[in-house]
Amino acid sequence: MPGEQIPHANPSPVSSSLPDSVLDLAVNLPLKDALSESDRESVTKFKRAADYIAAAMIFLRHNILTQETLKPDDIKPRLLGHWGTCPGLTFIYTHLNLLLSKNPEVKALLTVGPGHGAPGILSSLWLEGSISKFYPDEYPMTLEGLTNLVRGFSTPGGFPSHINAETPGAIHEGGELGYALAVAYGAALDKPDLLSVVVVGDGESETGATAASWHCHKFIDPVTSGAVLPILHVNGFKISERTLPGTMDNKELLSLYSGYGYAVRIVEGVGSESSDPKGDIDANLAASLQWALKEIRSIQNDARNGKPRAKPRWPMLILKTPKGWGGPKQLDGKILEGSFHSHQVPLPAAKKDETQRKVLEDWLKSYKVEELIDPKTGELDEAIKRIIPKQRMGQLKESYDSRTPLDLPDWKDVAIQGVNNQTNEQTKSGEQKGQEEERPQQSEMKAVGAYLQKVIEKNPETFRIFSPDELESNKLDATLDESHRELQPDQYTKGNGRIIEVLSEHICQGLMQGYTLTGRTALFPSYESFLGIITTMTIQYSKFNKMAREVPFRGGPKATCGTIPSSINYLETSTWARQEHNGFSHQNPSFIGSILNLKASDARVYLPPDANCALSTIKHVLNSQGKVNLIVGSKQPTPVWLSPEEAEKHCEKGTGIWEFASTEGGKKPDVVLVGIGTEVTFEVVAAASLLKKLVPELRVRVVNVTDLFVVGREGSHPHALSEAEFADLFNQGGGVVCNYHGYAKEVQGLLFGRDGVENWSVEGYREEGSTTTPFDMLLRNHVSRYHVAIQAVTFASKVNDEVRKKQDEVVGELERRIKEHQDYLQEHGEDLEGTYDTPVF
Repeated sequence: MPGEQIPHANPSPVSSSLPDSVLDLAVNLPLKDALSESDRESVTKFKRAADYIAAAMIFLRHNILTQETLKPDDIKPRLLGHWGTCPGLTFIYTHLNLLLSKNPEVKALLTVGPGHGAPGILSSLWLEGSISKFYPDEYPMTLEGLTNLVRGFSTPGGFPSHINAETPGAIHEGGELGYALAVAYGAALDKPDLLSVVVVGDGESETGATAASWHCHKFIDPVTSGAVLPILHVNGFKISERTLPGTMDNKELLSLYSGYGYAVRIVEGVGSESSDPKGDIDANLAASLQWALKEIRSIQNDARNGKPRAKPRWPMLILKTPKGWGGPKQLDGKILEGSFHSHQVPLPAAKKDETQRKVLEDWLKSYKVEELIDPKTGELDEAIKRIIPKQRMGQLKESYDSRTPLDLPDWKDVAIQGVNNQTNEQTKSGEQKGQEEERPQQSEMKAVGAYLQKVIEKNPETFRIFSPDELESNKLDATLDESHRELQPDQYTKGNGRIIEVLSEHICQGLMQGYTLTGRTALFPSYESFLGIITTMTIQYSKFNKMAREVPFRGGPKATCGTIPSSINYLETSTWARQEHNGFSHQNPSFIGSILNLKASDARVYLPPDANCALSTIKHVLNSQGKVNLIVGSKQPTPVWLSPEEAEKHCEKGTGIWEFASTEGGKKPDVVLVGIGTEVTFEVVAAASLLKKLVPELRVRVVNVTDLFVVGREGSHPHALSEAEFADLFNQGGGVVCNYHGYAKEVQGLLFGRDGVENWSVEGYREEGSTTTPFDMLLRNHVSRYHVAIQAVTFASKVNDEVRKKQDEVVGELERRIKEHQDYLQEHGEDLEGTYDTPVF
């Protein structure tokens, strides 16, 4: 088996060649009097009880206090869970409770990176009464409640094997590693009285997301934000191999994390029974947490009293404990405690194998749980109760009931005026108008930036933008008029900026999750091509979100308390259609597909066609709750097709006929042209204008879709059109020509099951084109006005004899124009003049 070459538990790393002076970076504390005898009794008993319950949750369905000899029927048929990390987590939880009981004014939120250590967290939450608070009927503080907790773990209807939204106090989905650190930092932003404690597993610390997130303290303003206390838990092993931190000696660990800018304290030892005070791990952790809290207060007090430190060194702890600490030592000659064999279920055959069952029984009885929990009533020993704090981590309202809705300004205050879509027939005088008034143009992102600037102004403590280093490139720089970028305050940077820019999409996502789940609202703008980097994070978040809506204490059905958090909001721009100087690497609209695959109750995808629609959409998503919103828009100046009033109605419905671009208002069409996306909609409008000139006999209806889910079959999504609405809008004439921003299969998949889908032609991004001109990108991907017009003539010829007579001539002319443009591009390196002039009707 992989890893068997390691013959002993917790191998000591080979000493590095770093100088001894590196050890001076470690924080040394006196440990002799760190714990009173009363406190030592309390932490010892709390941890014993928590470890016992955690182990019982993995193995037992009956005889949950092991009062009788274990029988096969006492063991669960399916053993699920991860024991290896649990003792370290219960140890941390125990000592945090001690810290909070001695400092009742402190509000602490715990984020747990080793998400599969759920038994250790759930057992601690039950002991402190948090599970019974939110699940009083299922898990009361009685023997029956404890039995339900143990029996139900990792079975249908019980708590799952990893931390999720059902877990009190949780703001992080435990199904994927790497994001806990950034989530904890996001929670601390703009909450000056919050202590955000985060446990990072040493396996988790191998991820790129975690490696980048160690820099997040540089975004903490000690005046306006809370503090994060990271605890790196080094137990040395993953599923079947050592962890990278587990191979590092103390010199290396200190050098690395001191280099990140932390004041580091290493917590290790052999247990409170050691005669050597330096080996007393309970005293070590107790003293270290007290030191960390004191350091945090000192940093904050200095800053809040006008004497900020230029580069504060925030504290962090490195806790070193054996894998599976306190569990079985060996089995069949294999080391369990202190090796990867204890990572998941250390005795996997306990139900069928008598030897393993006897080892399990001896292990469980070693905790002497009957001294800690009354076998008849479930009453806890008084020593355990002594360290249960008033402000319990599992009951902190910031984790489940703290949403502050934004005070959103009216988007029409920054809307683009001067749009006149009256046709000649609509003029009051009945007289023919002359040349149509010039249509205004505006970048969607410029307009959105102006609106966001007002949002920041009205919500200085509850709204933030988390962006890769693309804010100005994406034309959102107006947000900097009211605020600035947030970085650790120094001689170059002011504090309390509302915008965090960092070249790690993982960090942006983690910060946004933590910020949102603790009651605030955020926006994540990005180049379209790189949002896919955080696809799995988005999916994990949506799972947390889905479960949260089903939990009563988080505002779900039959809500007992709690509120649904704000939505998480993505803004994609710098799209493939106008990626300009960038090449093939900057073309990737696939994040749309990731959102389409989410639960219909979660997912929203908007492709506003112009600046006014983008403004209406951004206000809507910032006001929404519990959704994963994606807006795809252009940063380049484009025509403003709809007035503010028209845009509002259009966005509310999600789609509509653009009468101004259609023939006779779109009545009785021979073909329906559909645009979904800014640039491709421009091509649809241009195609309609072109067809009016080349084949005036062809009757065209132009439809824009701004809410992608409206085209899905009825019942597939809350926004899907009814069959009657769909048929009335699309199933007219000889067919539907759809020009779509993303991959064509996405729309085709949404349409599956709709009547008339066989009459649709859908074109989208085809993975064609490198560094070239904007119009050449459209030509190469078959979404240009010429391609739309060719398909329109083909469909219309099936129902209009006059069009059929001209079909070959018109198609030939359109193909000639394609070649003309391609030839011009090759010779001059630019698009033909007038390509992006607004079509005139």
